[in-house]
This record gives sequence, C-alpha cells and structure tokens, in this order.
Amino acid sequence: MKIINAKVYTEAGIFEEREVCTDKEWISETSTDDVVLDGTGCYLIPGLTDVHFHGCVGKDFCDGSHESIEAMAVYEASQGITTIVPATMTLGRDMLKRICEAAASYPNDKGAILCGINMEGPFISLARKGAQNGDYVHSPDIEMFRELNAASGNLVRLLAIAPEEPGAMECIEALKDEVVLSVAHTTADYETAAEAFQKGASHVTHLYNAMSGLSHRAPGVVGAAADDEHVEAELICVGIHVHPATVRQTFKMFGDDRIILISDSMEATGMPDGEYALGGQKVIKKGNLATLADGTIAGSATNLMDCLRIAVLKMHIPLKSAVKCAAVNSAKSVGIYDQYGSITPGKKANLVLLKEEDLSTVKVILKGKAI
Repeated sequence: MKIINAKVYTEAGIFEEREVCTDKEWISETSTDDVVLDGTGCYLIPGLTDVHFHGCVGKDFCDGSHESIEAMAVYEASQGITTIVPATMTLGRDMLKRICEAAASYPNDKGAILCGINMEGPFISLARKGAQNGDYVHSPDIEMFRELNAASGNLVRLLAIAPEEPGAMECIEALKDEVVLSVAHTTADYETAAEAFQKGASHVTHLYNAMSGLSHRAPGVVGAAADDEHVEAELICVGIHVHPATVRQTFKMFGDDRIILISDSMEATGMPDGEYALGGQKVIKKGNLATLADGTIAGSATNLMDCLRIAVLKMHIPLKSAVKCAAVNSAKSVGIYDQYGSITPGKKANLVLLKEEDLSTVKVILKGKAI
C-alpha cells in the first residue's frame, strides 16, 4: 500500500507531507503492491496505544475471558487504538490470577494488539481507593506480584502502588527492574512520593485523581512527579476528571515528553447510557460520565481517540503534542516503541488517517490492512 498526499506525523514530532509505504504488516521504504490511498486533506498518525483502560462495548478485562478481550480489541482498533494494555481492578488473588492466565493464552489474532497488562490493584491505599473495591485492597507484596506476573507470561507492564503503605518502598526497590512502578491511589505527600521515585518508581497513574491535590504548601505526588524529570504521568482528557485549564498547566509543568494520554475507559464505552459494572460494583453512565452509586467517578466512558480529539479541539493542546502523548510516549512507557508508536520503516503498519478540519477518522490501517 502507498499512502499519498497526507500530512504525516514524523519521529521528529512534526507533520510533513510525504508518501508512506507498507509491505504486508510492516511500514517499508517501498510498496510491493499497486494499492494507493489518497490522504488529501488528512493527517496520518501512528495508531494509538492505550496503557490504561478497563473495558468497552459491554466487556471488561476483568471478565477474564478471551471473548471479552477480543470484543474490546476489535472495538479499540475500529477507533484507531491499535495497541492496548488493559488494566485490572483491585480484586482477590485468585481472580487476578485467572485474568492474567486469560491474557497469557489470548491468541491476539483480532483487533488491537494486546501488548501487556496494567495491574492497577490491589497494592493501593484504602483511603484513596476511588472506584476500586476496598474489600480486596492488599499490602504491597513482592511474591504475590511475581506469582501473578508469571501467570500472565510476564505480560504485566505497569504495577500501581501506594508508596506510603507498609512494604511499598521495599517492593519498589525489589521490582524496579521487573516492571514499571506507578504511584497510584495514594495518600502520599511530596516527600514520600519523591522517595518512591528515587527508589525506582517512574510513573503516575491518572495524575490528580485518587491522590491529594497540588497545593502551594503541599505539592504532593503531582509536585514530586513534576520535579523528577524521569517520571511520566498519565492524564485523562475527557473534560470530567481534570479541568481543561489544569490540563494546559500540566503540559507546561511536564512538557509533552512526559505526559501519557489515557482513557481509563470502562465497559460502558461505546454503549448507550444505563447501568454497567466495574470491579463488581454498579456504575451509572450518563454521556461521558461514569459514576458509582455514591457519585464517585468510575473511570470514563470515552475511548482514547476521542480523548485526543477533546484535548486538541476543546482543551487547545497542539495536535502534535496530543499525538506524541497518545501514541509515542504511551508506547515507550510500556517498552513497545521498537515495534509501535511511530511511522518508521520496520515497524508495524498501524496507522490512522484523520480529517484535518475535525480530526474525524477516515481510515484505520491495522498491520498493513485497512479496516
């Protein structure tokens, strides 16, 4: 396939009009067939990677089944999210093991490519559990993580941890070379978070949410993360979890090298308003808002491509920055940038054509095939 006349997002982080060729599943220097796709009036961007979402189209990763993973993967790919790292919830050891085993044996032959697992629980703070199920909160446990990761075939790419919990710092030091450790669902102050980053944590789960706020006298996790140039931060750009002005200020604090756009979507995404579930708890969806019965925000009901559009069109984040945060940084954060995340010969041909005027999707190309 040869794609012509599109404004192509390059590894330099800018848009240039040039041809892009694919050969079977790969981006290549030349095309081996006569298929030509005219991208006039379009941007061509890499397929997005969502490193933190729970579900969509009525399915949840925690269903622990190939059927659910496949349904999620097919929907995500249709939206231009071509690589996925779905997240677990705070659940019991046996259930988490079953979820990990399902991921390990998943054939990965339809839809978005499953590239890992984001283990969001259970090593979190009960006081900042958010929409997680408090009945299953567990102290940070090195051996438990290793058991679950082994069950997943070493697919766990991100591990959430509240650094103030007993055993957390030891866990961070022991596991820092085995998994990306993410400060999450935490009551940690600036000093505790800074210590966690010094010991090896390098990621923050949905910045601002399920943690103390940024204050001039108590900068908390946000301030500690901003201060450490090695730390990256997830950001939900739905317009509900983080105010647009705060999103813009966060880009100024962190720069677009260290922000990762995520959806944190749950099973109501791509579905009509109504009642759904998250981690065994009832969730009510109204528009983009998903809440527990007590009003606690429960993930989102928006896919990552729509989050990118909201960031650009409503929050006034530059498109090149939004693409970097949703495709490049996300792939780098989970160690898959060697194959995904940029339009570079030798990488998988996962590409998305977007209309210039409204960023609507014109075509998704997955492993070299238009879907």
